[in-house]
Amino acid sequence: MEPNPTSASPWDTALRLLSRRDHGRRELAQKLRQRGFEPEQIEQVLDRLEQQHWLEESRFAQVQVRQHLLKKHGPRRIRAELQRKGVAGADIEAALAAEAPDWFELAARCYLARFTPAVRLELKERARRVRYLQARGFEPEHIRHALDSFPD
Repeated sequence: MEPNPTSASPWDTALRLLSRRDHGRRELAQKLRQRGFEPEQIEQVLDRLEQQHWLEESRFAQVQVRQHLLKKHGPRRIRAELQRKGVAGADIEAALAAEAPDWFELAARCYLARFTPAVRLELKERARRVRYLQARGFEPEHIRHALDSFPD
């Protein structure tokens, strides 16, 4: 049973949230604000968590990149999601570089997971498949590779 938010300190609440999974600074601050804690308290707690290395943007970015790769998301989508969560561009690029995925191979696997390769595709169907890969966050060259690897 979760403690009553009015009786729990921001420190205890932050630790409980971090014990479940990594959070980014912005995300954790938002959750603490939603629980009614004062902005000054939140900043102090976040600073202390960072000093003790319990809250690290770089680790959060790496975990998020790995999770997105497991979902077969492309680089555009991963960058957009991490930017939305407040992760700095340098941390995003470092996490992507650390994982160093083969985007072409990932796009092809994503394509095969969703579609059956066909000898001939009508223009409308090909466009639908391209849109699917675009929505997954792949770059145009990755999409071309995926479709051309399995001729239509």
